[in-house]
Formats: sequence, C-alpha cells, structure tokens
Amino acid sequence: MRASTRQEGRIYLVARFGFCAGMQQTVRLLLLSVAALVASTSAQTGTTMPTVETIIARMAQARDENQSRFRPYIVTRGYTLFGQERQKSKSEVTADVTFVPPDRKQYAIQESSGSGLGEILVRRMLAGEADITKNSTSTDFSTQNYDFRFVRQEDVEGQLCYMLELLPKRKDRNLVRGNVWVDVKTYLLRRTEGQPAKSPSWWLRDVRMTFLYGEINGMWLQTSSEATATVRILGQHTMVARDMKYRMGELVAAWPAQAFQVDIPREVPAPPLARSSSK
Repeated sequence: MRASTRQEGRIYLVARFGFCAGMQQTVRLLLLSVAALVASTSAQTGTTMPTVETIIARMAQARDENQSRFRPYIVTRGYTLFGQERQKSKSEVTADVTFVPPDRKQYAIQESSGSGLGEILVRRMLAGEADITKNSTSTDFSTQNYDFRFVRQEDVEGQLCYMLELLPKRKDRNLVRGNVWVDVKTYLLRRTEGQPAKSPSWWLRDVRMTFLYGEINGMWLQTSSEATATVRILGQHTMVARDMKYRMGELVAAWPAQAFQVDIPREVPAPPLARSSSK
C-alpha cells in the first residue's frame, strides 16, 4: 500500500509540474506575441514617442519656418467683456491691429460700446502686445524662458497633440505657467492655457488665460483668446477676443514716426472659433 501511495504521489507531482510548465510556456508565448504586435504597430504607424528635448527642438524649427512666412497684415479683432454672468456682455470693442514683420505692431480702436472698462482693458492689452512683439524671444516657448515636462498625448479639434507642462524660469507677467498643446505632425502650437507667472496687476487675481491658434493665408497665428480674472471690488470678469477678418498686403511706405501704410488687395476670414480641448 505504501509503495502504491508513493507512486501515485509521484505521478500527481509530475502531472502538476507538467501542467504548470505548460501554463508558463503559454504565458511566455502570449507576452512575446503581444510585444511583437505592439512593436509592429508602432513601426507601421510611426508613433514612436520623441523625447521632450526633441519636441522642443522641432517646435523651435517650426516657429522659425513660420516666422519666415510672415507678411504685413491688418486684423480686425472683436473684444467682448463679460461680468460674472455670460448671458449679457458689459462691453464690446472692435480694433484694427496692423503688423509689419518682423517686430512692428500698432492698433486703432474702431468701435466701443457699453462699459468704459472694456476699452481701457483692450487698450492695455494691445499696448502690451505691441511691446512683446518688439522682443518676442523673451516670451517664446523656448528653453531660454521655460522648463518643459511631457504630460500626455491629447486631441485638440481632431488633431493629435503633445501636451507639455510650462514651467517659467522667472517671474514675468508675460510668461505662462500652465500647459501647451503641440501638433504632433507640424510641431506648431494648437492651444495654450494657464496663468501669468507673475500677477499683471494688484487689481487682478486668479487670472486664467487660454489662447488658440490657426492658419491664416500660410501663416500660423494666434486667432482667439479668453482671459478670466477677479477684479478687486468689481468681481469676476472675462474678456473674450476673436479675430474676425484679415487684410493682407505688402508694405508700400516706409515706417514713419506715427503710422505706416499697407496696400490691402483682399480680405481673408479668420478661422472659426475652436472649442475647448477634451480633458
């Protein structure tokens, strides 16, 4: 009886060991198959993830190529100021902004209605925009101004983008602490959102900004923005800006002391206002 029992035990152990070994072999083969499938798919679709350093370098190249295509233009831009309620605007302002490459920009208010606060804010925004244009390298999304951290890939209006976290290297009201979405194909900006690295004014707090970009007659430009802030005493306000139309042309007069002229052969509509990206 004992011999029989020992023999049955050995048979059981051999059978169980063989079963476990077979299962392990099956799992190994399954894992190898999955790995091969993933590698094959990645090679076929070209979705190998670049490093952050590579993304930043390609962003800089795309920015330089885009700037080489800049031509003079006048953009008509509409500004709408809202209070805490978004159902009714408090102020509406229309301005013409003229740009002559590489660094000359000026503006003229064409229409203004509602609260005078709207025009005051628009004038300050446009004056700041003109100053930034004179020294755009100080605000570029570059390693001179930012550290970057890869967050994830995400769609923006149907376009796959690299989402990067922006970490300003200094406290500057013209730098953004937040995120930027970079098109995986063109390495041009699709969206930026965040808050100023430094408060722009004692009167403002909890400032949040969003910028959207689009193609205008071969140039990649910022085409709309939204800024929300709590104004001391007055409460929360939101300023929405959207480019309405562009007039393209060549510079036909030298830059004078106060103004310049641009020949305007035709108008180009601005791209439709994009929706917020998925979260």
